[in-house]
Amino acid sequence: MQILPAIDIKDGRAVRLFKGDFSKETVVNQSPLAQAEIFASAGMTYLHVVDLDGALDGKATSAPIIEEIVQKTGLKIEVGGGIRSLEQIASYIDKGVDRVIIGSMAVKDPEFVKAALARFGSEKIVVGIDAKKGLVATEGWLETSDVSFLSLALEMEKIGVRLFVYTDVDRDGTLLGPNFEHYQQLQSALTSASVIASGGIAQLSDLTKLQAIGIAGTIVGKAYYNGNVTLDELKEF
Repeated sequence: MQILPAIDIKDGRAVRLFKGDFSKETVVNQSPLAQAEIFASAGMTYLHVVDLDGALDGKATSAPIIEEIVQKTGLKIEVGGGIRSLEQIASYIDKGVDRVIIGSMAVKDPEFVKAALARFGSEKIVVGIDAKKGLVATEGWLETSDVSFLSLALEMEKIGVRLFVYTDVDRDGTLLGPNFEHYQQLQSALTSASVIASGGIAQLSDLTKLQAIGIAGTIVGKAYYNGNVTLDELKEF
């Protein structure tokens, strides 16, 4: 199972949020680049980056910072937050980003996902599904739709999506453990797509349980920043 340390960018800094609440942020590093370099020097290979400002603005607000991380660390990077156009995706990929995560647009405009898959391929396009009480949240988690996480995943798999990032918003940043039931449901329902878990990771045993379910990768944020798990432990895992 792949481990992806997380860097969330807000106001040019690396932060952590509690349940996606923009008013409950903790700055973990004044420099997202410096934090990425810490992960690179520890031997991590893949980074999960969220442009929180972009998620609110609906554009690639933190793109210059992300481009600098790509250029200076050599890490593979997946990026989400504010992806609203094919041009944004193309710009990220042209600048060396490995995977781009489509979130809100997957709910609002499935045809956009189809177009992105057709242009860039399923290896470059990830659909991010963020849910509150099982219903998909959009617009930086500020709005909740009436679409269930499972029905959206199945719809997206039908049009060719092969990788999802699934986050239970109510677990994110809480250290309460992942929503194992939802991951089990996704693994049971999906036939050709894989899932990356995000939200609630508290300890190494959570990673072991997710691996046993069959999850392809896990994003680790607060558990690392709070000291619950070390980079050495993550690398060994």
